[in-house]
Amino acid sequence: MSWNPYATGAAVVLGAVALPVAIPLAVGAAGFGASGIVAGSWAASLMASYGGTVAAGSACAVLQSVGAAGLGTTGGVIAAAVGGVTAKAAVAGANAANGE
Repeated sequence: MSWNPYATGAAVVLGAVALPVAIPLAVGAAGFGASGIVAGSWAASLMASYGGTVAAGSACAVLQSVGAAGLGTTGGVIAAAVGGVTAKAAVAGANAANGE
């Protein structure tokens, strides 16, 4: 199978679209929601590990912000860039594995 620039482009676009969608879904599934942290969830366990004091900018605070408000413009752009670059790297790795 030879290298196909259209397939590579499609993979990059898919990665750039999928990651900004997947991140808020995963964060929500972990228990970080619009109305706060869901009792009994992984998010609740993480918050409990802070011993009652969650500092601004901590992982727990950032994840709760994403769960409540989404990634925002900057976060969305960064996630899209990371998704596109990751997809391109995956295609390049697959092509290298096939001797291309």
